[in-house]
Amino acid sequence: MPAVDKLLLEEALQDSPQTRSLLSVFEEDAGTLTDYTNQLLQAMQRVYGAQNEMCLATQQLSKQLLAYEKQNFALGKGDEEVISTLHYFSKVVDELNVLHTELAKQLADTMVLPIIQFREKDLTEVSTLKDLFGLASNDISLFLEHDLSMAKYSRLPKKKENEKVKTEIVKEVAAARRKQHLSSLQYYCALNALQYRKRVAMMEPMLGFAHGQINFFKKGAEMFSQSMDSFLASVADMVQSIQVELEAEAEKMQASQQELLSLEEAVYTPDFDVAAPQINRNLIQKAGYLNLRNKTGLVTTTWERLYFFTQGGNLMCQPRGAVAGGLIQDLDNCSVMAVDCEDRRYCFQITTPNGKAGIILQAESRKENEEWICAINNISRQIYLTDNPEAVAIKLNQTALQAVTPITSFAKKQESPCPSQNMKNSEVENDKIVPKAAVIPEAEQLIAPGTPIQFDIVLPATEFLDQNRGSRRINPFGETEDETFPETEDSLLQQMFIVRFLGSMAVKTDNTTEVIYEAMRQVLAARAIHNIFRMTESHLMVTSQALRLIDPQTQVTRANFELTSVTQFAAHQENKRLVGFVVRMPESTGGESLSTYVFESNSEGEKICYAINLGKEIIEVQKDPEALAQLMLSIPLTNDGKYVLLNDQPDDNDGSPSENRGAESEA
Repeated sequence: MPAVDKLLLEEALQDSPQTRSLLSVFEEDAGTLTDYTNQLLQAMQRVYGAQNEMCLATQQLSKQLLAYEKQNFALGKGDEEVISTLHYFSKVVDELNVLHTELAKQLADTMVLPIIQFREKDLTEVSTLKDLFGLASNDISLFLEHDLSMAKYSRLPKKKENEKVKTEIVKEVAAARRKQHLSSLQYYCALNALQYRKRVAMMEPMLGFAHGQINFFKKGAEMFSQSMDSFLASVADMVQSIQVELEAEAEKMQASQQELLSLEEAVYTPDFDVAAPQINRNLIQKAGYLNLRNKTGLVTTTWERLYFFTQGGNLMCQPRGAVAGGLIQDLDNCSVMAVDCEDRRYCFQITTPNGKAGIILQAESRKENEEWICAINNISRQIYLTDNPEAVAIKLNQTALQAVTPITSFAKKQESPCPSQNMKNSEVENDKIVPKAAVIPEAEQLIAPGTPIQFDIVLPATEFLDQNRGSRRINPFGETEDETFPETEDSLLQQMFIVRFLGSMAVKTDNTTEVIYEAMRQVLAARAIHNIFRMTESHLMVTSQALRLIDPQTQVTRANFELTSVTQFAAHQENKRLVGFVVRMPESTGGESLSTYVFESNSEGEKICYAINLGKEIIEVQKDPEALAQLMLSIPLTNDGKYVLLNDQPDDNDGSPSENRGAESEA
């Protein structure tokens, strides 16, 4: 027998739209079963009526057969053979009439009566519990009681908290939920039991019908074989097994109902563990009720309690009574943070990738608030697109926890360095490249403990322009004698990437790419620990002279790094979009400082490393015209003489940065 569909009693308390939708399926099934039962009963009553009619018909037939000899036929009077034959047939019909009468009585007891009892008892019970459940969940007074108590609880102030008022409101919420929970459990149990009784009710009448017919034919003539008896015996065993299973399931549901009703009051109490809630920070899916802030005027707002859930990279909302949820927010590359809003507790805001403020939501507890923030943050990183998203989320959060304990290196290092680093990690011996022995330095040798992390571009755009303009005046008519960065006009390489700045920090060495991996680990860990999710988006222009960070809105250069000052660069092996480079800058004291900059790119970081490596090669070969000509022959050029990079590694997205699709474009 296939498994019986059941409503989960554990979900009766939450009363989510998904549970309500599943409940509506069971209710629809019960309604369909009621209509079918009525039609089936009419058909069985018609069979029973036909059997009674058969009894009357056979009785009348027997009398008509005996009346043959009393007929005044003009011809053939006194046909004794016919009369005796009809007498015998009359006797047989009388015996059959007795059998038909017994069959009619058996059909009434074993076929019609069980279906009537099923309709009057089981279906009526489900209908009554449905009415009681409707009164408990949809009655205006009870509905208002629960919503009013939840509204009072949601309006509890965060700053001036009154314990007495809070306790009273919490008791009101718990009482309303308990009342609804009790009616829901009773109704769910009845619907679950109906799935078993339905099967019995459909097969038991037909079993009685078949037994009656077999007994009838056995007494009249041996027309059924032993195989039919064994088949009917198997059907009887099946009904018996279902009955036993029903009794066991009824006991189990009764025990589960008692266990659920005997839970602690904390189950009904929102935010019961404020001090130390157990928070799961590895979620990639989340669902539950939240309060949504709606702006109704210039200064007026309303809060609506709705059911939210995540689906892939989308945040969905499903109001009560809706069949399916609707899209509220695309979570890819968005940011989320806790905010203070209208003196309400546990509020957080979702911000779109372009920095536009999105929706503000309120959770009912600290645990729910932090889990929603962590889940949205994990989804915004597009972890759900990986092969094992749960493992990736756990690893990222473990990285945040390990940030307070220095480690020697990443768990997994790149098997091969970036193109520009190959010669640094190998020796040339007899025209053969011999790799050096891998020596992984300690974390303290790469970055000093306690080094501060900069989460924004060091120089603002205006300040950087002032430093580069010098004393030149700006022509008010928009004409300039010279461009700010004239080298871009003569650059043999111009390649643009869309990147987001994650952070920068001072380092102690630039002899190995390990310093970049360690900086990536510490920057990501610090962002996770301090819940810093917002990032500054820029256009990274790679030329044969410098790396430029350009504001995508104003096209103003935020920062400029000479390519000769970039000493190391590498992409993360596991997170292909992470890339970093080390810059050596002179200081006013006469010394030099080393800083590592970490970015997240819309494309693979290896492509940025390839562009930087190509730029450094161009710088080297520009000193030798023959080497420059050979390099130009090995790399395809555009019509205007600029290099076309990565044309042998096409992206899925072939748009430009102006279309905000995250693909690379040629400047």
